[in-house]
Amino acid sequence: MSESTVRREVSDRDIRRKRPPVMSFLLRMSTARRVARVLSLLALDFIGVALAVFTALMLKAAVLGNAELAPALHETERILAFAYLLTALLFARSGLYAERAQRPGLSRIVGSLFQVAFVALVFAVVSGEHFSSYYLFYGSLAFALLYVSSLRYLYERLTGAMLRAAGYRRRAVLVGTGKHIGDLAHALGDAPNSPIEVVGFLAPKRLSANGLRPLGSLAELKKVLDSERIDEVIIADPDFPQVEALELVDQCHQRGVRVRLAPSTMEVLIHHAEFVPGQSVPLFELGPPVFEGIDFALKRSFDILGATLLLILLSPLLLAIVIAVRVSSRGPILFRSTRRGIGQRPFPCLKFRTMHTNAEQLQDDLEELNEASGALFKIRDDPRLTPVGRVLRRFSLDELPQLVNVLRGDMSLVGPRPLPERDYEMLEDWHRKRYLVLPGITGLWQVSGRSELDFDDLVHLDFIYLERWSLALDLTILLKTIPAVLSQRGAY
Repeated sequence: MSESTVRREVSDRDIRRKRPPVMSFLLRMSTARRVARVLSLLALDFIGVALAVFTALMLKAAVLGNAELAPALHETERILAFAYLLTALLFARSGLYAERAQRPGLSRIVGSLFQVAFVALVFAVVSGEHFSSYYLFYGSLAFALLYVSSLRYLYERLTGAMLRAAGYRRRAVLVGTGKHIGDLAHALGDAPNSPIEVVGFLAPKRLSANGLRPLGSLAELKKVLDSERIDEVIIADPDFPQVEALELVDQCHQRGVRVRLAPSTMEVLIHHAEFVPGQSVPLFELGPPVFEGIDFALKRSFDILGATLLLILLSPLLLAIVIAVRVSSRGPILFRSTRRGIGQRPFPCLKFRTMHTNAEQLQDDLEELNEASGALFKIRDDPRLTPVGRVLRRFSLDELPQLVNVLRGDMSLVGPRPLPERDYEMLEDWHRKRYLVLPGITGLWQVSGRSELDFDDLVHLDFIYLERWSLALDLTILLKTIPAVLSQRGAY
């Protein structure tokens, strides 16, 4: 038997079969790493929950003028076991102890902590507990959001830095054709500190010019997996043939290679499809993505409370900006830009003035300098900006007066960004679905690349937000907006 035949038989062996002793030892090492990961995350969550409960109790005691350490410690010990067990169970249910590549992010942490608070409250009421107030639940929740999220963020950064220092990156190959696969490769491989190294792409039938390294057709999948040391295969083609997909998945799993899908619009929508019984063919109905009933009441209450608190907390900053705009250039402090809101109805969108008063008259002369795609108009070094306005734009501080728009009911804290009339007139019909809900001060645009993204990609993000909305998602976007603004990524 030739050496090439032996190599081929070894490579074709399904790694899911029973392993020899050496392989079993390596797998036990892998198991030890998994145990260490889970235990470390459990320990961090325990610290976060304990600190949250203790801080909430100490704050209440301080407000009541009885800030003694011993009672707070005793009460924390009394309820910590139940609170932590509930947290660990719901976190495990949400996959928050999974391996790094599969572990959800901040939105799942926020959602799970809200579930913990709700279940704990229901259990306490059903068990006959009596409270002078329910502060313990929402106070502990608020501090748990801070502590648990911060500890997990530090854990991700620290372990990520250790993996990067060790030279670890997951080698991935994309499967598909067309422009979409090139955009996906850019998003995966070119992001700062990305854990994925895009090796190249395989095409189902024919190769396409997309800037990636061509690795051949799907018939060469086995050879590519072995020769390129591939860790995962990502299907990036929404029209990928189902039969070939099943064969691809089987070949990858035989070699221990993870398979992932880049979601298409249809895959995003199907999560909210409602089954319609009684048909000769199974049908699923896609309802309009509008906020109504209890969803609207929750979102509107969240907007009013959040906008009011932000206006109070940011009042010194707002006053400073008012003075800076007033003394730096001639013109009004606020600029009222006509934008389209829910139902495509126009409304005056408030902003701090960042440009000279003749900016709108100069718009046509600057069209040829536009650096954005689609309906957007963006110039990195816009000559119409005032010196103060340039700083406000860089940190998105010019948008803060829109908190008043939120209180008026014209806007929401989170939602699709309202576009100027010039951009609105250039929209295609399929873009206008984003006007089914209130526009937002921030949204997935702002935390996913901002001005660096293609316009169609930005609209697709709006659709994802509409279909997957939750209060936890809104809160997550608000929290992620802060580092996105401070990093100034794509802001101009």
